[in-house]
Amino acid sequence: MLHLRDVTYRIEGRVLFDQATAALSDGWKVGFVGRNGAGKSTLFRMIRGEIGPETGEVAVRKGRRLGGVAQEVPATQESLLDTVLAADEERAALLAAADAAAEDDADPQRIAEIHTRLADIDAHSAEARAASILAGLGFSADDQQRACAEFSGGWRMRVALAAVLFSAPDLLLLDEPTNYLDMEGAVWLESYLRRYPYTALIVSHDRDFLNRCVTHILALEATKLSIHTGDYDTFERRRAEARAQAMAFKARQEDQRRHMQAFIDRFRAKASKAKQAQSRIKALARMQEVAIPIDAGVAPFRFGDPAPMAPPIVRLEEAHLGYEAGKPVLKNVSLRIDQDDRIVILGPNGEGKSTLVKSIAGRLAPLDGAVRKHKKLNVAYFSQHQVDELTPGGTPYTHYRALLPDATEAQVRAAAGALGFGADKADTVIEKLSGGEKARLLLGLTTHFGPHMIILDEPTNHLDIEARAALTEAINAYKGAVLLITHDAHLAAGVAERLWLVKDGAAQPYDGDLDDYRALVLDTNKKRDKPAKPAERTRTSARQTAAAARTAVSSLKKEAEACEARVDDLNAILARLDDALADADTYENVDRATKLARERAALVAAIAKAEAAWLTALEKYEAALA
Repeated sequence: MLHLRDVTYRIEGRVLFDQATAALSDGWKVGFVGRNGAGKSTLFRMIRGEIGPETGEVAVRKGRRLGGVAQEVPATQESLLDTVLAADEERAALLAAADAAAEDDADPQRIAEIHTRLADIDAHSAEARAASILAGLGFSADDQQRACAEFSGGWRMRVALAAVLFSAPDLLLLDEPTNYLDMEGAVWLESYLRRYPYTALIVSHDRDFLNRCVTHILALEATKLSIHTGDYDTFERRRAEARAQAMAFKARQEDQRRHMQAFIDRFRAKASKAKQAQSRIKALARMQEVAIPIDAGVAPFRFGDPAPMAPPIVRLEEAHLGYEAGKPVLKNVSLRIDQDDRIVILGPNGEGKSTLVKSIAGRLAPLDGAVRKHKKLNVAYFSQHQVDELTPGGTPYTHYRALLPDATEAQVRAAAGALGFGADKADTVIEKLSGGEKARLLLGLTTHFGPHMIILDEPTNHLDIEARAALTEAINAYKGAVLLITHDAHLAAGVAERLWLVKDGAAQPYDGDLDDYRALVLDTNKKRDKPAKPAERTRTSARQTAAAARTAVSSLKKEAEACEARVDDLNAILARLDDALADADTYENVDRATKLARERAALVAAIAKAEAAWLTALEKYEAALA
């Protein structure tokens, strides 16, 4: 499907790819991972043909369609449903041709051909399929009939995602698709991608999302690409094992180097040992350095701890919350927050989660009832939209200088450095910082003085997996209260002690855990997504696809069995050799004994290679079964 051969690419002198090579096969769901700024989005641009590599080749199999979400859909008067339907260009063209043929009283044979092709592509169920996708991404039936111009940019990004999913390209490119989704939308997308019949390449830093919907991981590390079978947890475990093995081998190699060097130093000048010393000098020069994978560190997040405060620090009593008198978004809200709480707020987007936290933060006054707070309460509020509010032209240093006007320069730089903005980053202008660096800076600024409560509204959208892990550690170490809205289930599970559910105009404690809530969402999606009845041709195509899949699985099974048989045969030969070498009579013929020992050593190496091939074949077979 996709081949990357010896790709090299630089940006402003920095090498992003250095002879990187990888290949993706049909039907794979591939999670594309790497640190922020490593070059993932650049590779997407190369795959789409927007830029070319300096050397090497990026090739998509001829005749295969590419699809990706480049930007939000325009703010037009087209309805959401019509916008998504238009993404299937072949269907739109056939319908236009059918209308034109009917008006022009065209040849009946031509009309028949058009309608046959419409049946082939299951055009009659297109509206139902498009509506199902939009519903999965959070749009009600009424929303789907509204104009795109009535929705904000974030919601139009969802429409763009719905459009590309509906068009069903052979190679689907998704760059952080969950950033504009709530947890409900992310759960639906996981389920959709698992069923997606074609190849998908997905950039995501959402660990649980990758664990649930990908079959392979494409890793970009140290300017190289590598493909790994399995989900993200499997990839991370194997990476840790490879690093441990490399470190152990390097330690053994260093011991060998020291031993050889000691021999050289001791006998280099002794005539009787000079030849052996020279031999070891040559062997030492030939010994290759072992490359240990770099475990790139990530700067920790630091939240200043607050002074203790008597509970509760916040109490909502029969509060009506909203923006306009007489039109509350949430009614009769009665909740309590203590200083040691870790609360994750669940619920679909648009139900009032942000209204709730803004009311708690004091950014919205209650329409009725009461929001009572401790008189000395200090609240830090972080929202994904605030990242754009950092001063243009400023730097991390100037932002900390404004926060700490009486501090010395050394103290200001120390404060910036503690957050990861050292000498190389403290004076970088905001426009040149990555999204993750901007989020890190804003989080540091808002929590610097030790607030009693931190409200985090989708804090992970620009953070990579390592930074999200650091954020989890910081939240758990913090001694104040935390209210968290996030679509990242892994982060939520890592910090949640209590759950609130905001839905249908109410905000109340949720008695289950995150797995219970996920099961509830999946059950709701299953009831809503009633598949359209397929045409006979579609059923035939499905049977053919299933037959082809069974044939592929059968072929992989035979390959695994053949590899296993080879391992058994080689082990049988090894047993015979061991029997011969165990026989004392063998050593009466020194040449024969030496030959058998050499054969045994070669056989052990061959068995190791055969076992590796067997394991690879088994992994492919098990992945195909899954």
